[in-house]
Parts: sequence; C-alpha cells; structure tokens
Amino acid sequence: MKMISVLGSTGSIGTQTLDVVRAAEGKLKVYALTANARTDLIEQQIREFNPALAVMMDERRAHDLEERVKDLPVKVLAGVEGLIAAATAEPVGTVVTAVSGSIGLEPTLAALQAGKDIALANKETLVAAGELVMRKAAENGCSILPVDSEHAAVFQCINGNKKQLRKIILTASGGPFRGWTGEQLAKVTPAMALKHPNWTMGAKITIDSATMMNKSLEVIEAKFLFGVDYDDIDVLVHPQSIVHSMVEYGDGSVIAQLGVPDMRIPIQYALSYPERWTNTSEHLSLAGKNLTFEEPDLDAFPALRLGFSCGRRGGTLPAVMNAANEICVHAFLGGRIHYLEILELVEETCRAHKVLPVDNINTILDADGWAREYANELIRSMKHNARD
Repeated sequence: MKMISVLGSTGSIGTQTLDVVRAAEGKLKVYALTANARTDLIEQQIREFNPALAVMMDERRAHDLEERVKDLPVKVLAGVEGLIAAATAEPVGTVVTAVSGSIGLEPTLAALQAGKDIALANKETLVAAGELVMRKAAENGCSILPVDSEHAAVFQCINGNKKQLRKIILTASGGPFRGWTGEQLAKVTPAMALKHPNWTMGAKITIDSATMMNKSLEVIEAKFLFGVDYDDIDVLVHPQSIVHSMVEYGDGSVIAQLGVPDMRIPIQYALSYPERWTNTSEHLSLAGKNLTFEEPDLDAFPALRLGFSCGRRGGTLPAVMNAANEICVHAFLGGRIHYLEILELVEETCRAHKVLPVDNINTILDADGWAREYANELIRSMKHNARD
C-alpha cells in the first residue's frame, strides 16, 4: 500500500486524485489532505478517507474544521507550515502537489528534502524554480512524476530512453478561442473563457488554457522535467485532445501517447508507476475519429511566444511571468481587466523586471512577491473597469 498526501484535495486535480484512490482497491492510503477554503468539501473527504492530518490555509477556517471533525482522530493544522507538515510526514511516500500557483513551491522542496516522491500537478513549481527543484530531487534520490497530461504523455513516450531524443512535441487543444480574431478576443468575458471544449479543470488553469499561457508554463516545465533545450520543444495545436504529446527520435520515429481527455489516467499512472493499474475510466476508440494538427497562432495567442522568451532568458523571469499571470487572471475573473489585458499586463511586468540569477528559494520568493505587487499596481492604475 502506498501512503500519499494530497495538497489541494478540494480542487479539480485533488478531487480526481481521490477518485483514483477510490478505484485503487486498497493500493493507496491517504495520510493528509489540504485545502484552501472549501471547508465543507474537505470535511466530507476527511470522513470518507480518514487521514491522520488535515490542513486549511486560513487559521479561522482551520479552527472551524477542527470543530467539525473533533469526533475523528485527525490533526488539523493551518497555513504553509501545515502544507509542509503534510508534505514531509514520515509515513508518506508520495506527495500529490495539486495546489494552484506558486504556493506549491515550499512544500515541494521540503518534501524532496525529506525524501518523498512527487506526483507533480503544480506546474508553477518548476516554472519558478526548475533548477532548484530538479537538483533537490537528484540529491535526495526522489522521483518527480508528472501529472499534467502532456508531460505524463512525454514521460511514457520516452520510457527511460533519452538516447537519440530529437524533439518533444507538446500538444494543445487551442482552447475555446482557436481561430478567433483579435476583434473577437477583445469581447471575451470570463464566462466565455471558462467553457473549455474538452477538459474539466479549475478556473485559473481554464483561463490559462484559453490564453495559451498554460502551454507556456508547460514548455518551461518540460525543459526541466526532461532536461532538454528550448529549441528541442515544439507545440502543435490538436483540437481533439486525444494525442496528449509526442516525442521524435533521431531516426525520424515519432512516438505518441493517446487517450481520452481524462485527468484521472495520468494521475493514476503517476501513483502506480512503474506499474499500470486497470481502472473503469472510459477507454479510447479511434473508429470514426479525425485527428488534426496545426501550428499555434502566435499573433492571437502571444503568451506562447512570451513563455519561450522568458524561459530562454531564465533566472527569475519565469517566476515573474507566472506570478504576474496569476494576479492578472484573478483580476480578469473578478471583472477588473479585459481578457486581452491579461497578457499585456504580464508582458509589461516582465519588461520592468530586473532579472537575477536563481541561487536559492528566497530569490524566487522575492521575485514572485515583486511581480505580484507590480502587476497589482498596474491594475489599480488603470482607468476603467472591465464590467463597463
């Protein structure tokens, strides 16, 4: 039996991870669950999965949860210290990092220091601190198993064989606005952007998919996960979301991983690896399917160009891009900026940043904090409201 902690158990990836636990027929046991604000849901999860530890980010909500579950033998903690406790607990073998945003960085590094394997769904961790994270994993003999469907696909296609690897080809659905003009994009509302054609995800990642910032983050993540150069990473738009990614070898062979668009499949593989477990998820049938591929439109979706640029520049710039994007996405969802202004403000924040080399976590956290403050100030200085 594998003991796991699920950081972010009430979000999209977290709840699907618990679906995997249910279907695993005793192969997985939950040691810790953590949540940001959804007290009702984590209480339900605690009563079903009987973890030893539960964490809420807010002290007040942690106290509320403690009162709710006082009839159960579960310890309740709060804040980043609680996340770190969940990530480093001695009985835990694998930590599922399903929290959203850069909040996942500190518990991930702490887990690696404690010798835990990581099932990585929090891509911002590698975007902000890829060199530090991969170095820490190597020093402590830990595995980082990708949960993102694209990186899980690449991981399976490589299958331990990086010799003669020529190119990683990440696929992108194109989101809900593939083929749209700038004039059309200028009228996008949050409700429109939250309607992804293929995947069911949390709000922030769904907006990132619409802008293709999600693919920018994945490009940087792939560079560190697989130890390749940015010139060796391509992106293709594949609207059907059946081919999750591909790798090309020096002899011209291209190996692809296919499946239905269901995140429970890569989650399960990350938790079962090196085994493959059966499950009751829908299986792929290719009969009657048409698979198409096209180059991304970098004029309509400049986030992808920005991701490659920031990744190549390196240092603290990817962390700044990620942090500014988080602020701007939440501002868009809150009706404070327009859709096209998300990328405009992220780019402006990146231009204003003095890039520093990354030598420790404090450098990254300082850059992250600076970017959030700068982006927020840009938003406050704007003279309109996106609801106008």
